[in-house]
Amino acid sequence: MTMKLKLARVLSTAGLMMAATFASAEVVVIVNASSPINSATAEEIQQVFLGKRNEIGGVSVTPVDHSEGNEVREVFYDKVVDKTPSQLNAYWSRLIFTGKGKPPKQYFDDAEVLETVLEEEDSVGYIDSSSIAEGVKVIFTVQ
Repeated sequence: MTMKLKLARVLSTAGLMMAATFASAEVVVIVNASSPINSATAEEIQQVFLGKRNEIGGVSVTPVDHSEGNEVREVFYDKVVDKTPSQLNAYWSRLIFTGKGKPPKQYFDDAEVLETVLEEEDSVGYIDSSSIAEGVKVIFTVQ
């Protein structure tokens, strides 16, 4: 077996292992613990993150997003919003161009999203379930 073929197999196996680990990550939607919101549907969350509504259960919310390229963001938008990164960019480009909306503010990682939800009581965000901390509550688990 050639050295290139061995390297290709090793890299392929490593990639599959990383994909399997990533695929098992659980993403949760969170709000500040003092929020009266206790649960939300996938449709409500989808509409909030697409700028189609600004409340859940009659409570005003501000979506807190991850930055592009973040793995948690890709899982969230794939499974909840049902859009690929390119579809999402096209969606927001149209809304921005027509003056009908602007995307949620983006943060670098789970820690920044968590900090924002802790500090701003009307925020709703999503993080990897391993990042859950005191002061927030889960209102939806991404399936």
